[in-house]
Amino acid sequence: PGIMIDSILRDLQQPEYLHVLINPLPVYGLAIALFGLIAAIYLGTRGGQVTALVLIFACAASAWPVAHYGEAAEDRVQAMTDDDGEAWLKAHAHRADELIYVFYALALVSAVAIFAPIKWPKTTRPLALATLLLAIISLGAGAYIAHAGGKIRHREFRNTPPPKTVEAESG
Repeated sequence: PGIMIDSILRDLQQPEYLHVLINPLPVYGLAIALFGLIAAIYLGTRGGQVTALVLIFACAASAWPVAHYGEAAEDRVQAMTDDDGEAWLKAHAHRADELIYVFYALALVSAVAIFAPIKWPKTTRPLALATLLLAIISLGAGAYIAHAGGKIRHREFRNTPPPKTVEAESG
C-alpha cells in the first residue's frame, strides 16, 4: 500500500497527470450539470436550478486549472509525441487558448444566475436560459478542444491528418 500511495503522490506532482485527471470536468461534468439545469428549468424549481448552476459554475471554472496544467505539461508531452502528435498538440493548445474565454464567460453568467434573482426574482428564468445557451456553446468549444487533445498520444484516434499549421486551422 505504501508504494502505491507514493506512486499516486508522485503522479499528482506531474502537470501532465493533473491535466489528464481533471480535463473531463469542463466537458463531461458540464454536460451532466447541463442536464440538471434543463430538468430544473422544465420543473420550475429554483432549488434545482441553483444546484445545477453551482455545478455549471464549478465545471466552467475548472477550465482554468485544466488549461494551467496543460500549458505546464506542454514541453514534456511534446517530447513524448511523434510529428503528427506534435501537430495535434499545437492545434489543441491553440484551440484552448482561443476558446478558454467561453468557459470564463459561462462561470460569470452562472454566478450571476445564482445570485441576481435573490434581489431581482424576475431575472431567474432569463438568466437560467442564458446560462443554458452559453453552456451548450461551451460544450461545443470543449469538444472541439478535446478532439485535438485526444489525438496527441492516441494514434488510434487519428482518423484525419493533423492540421498543417495553427495559422491554417484558424484561417
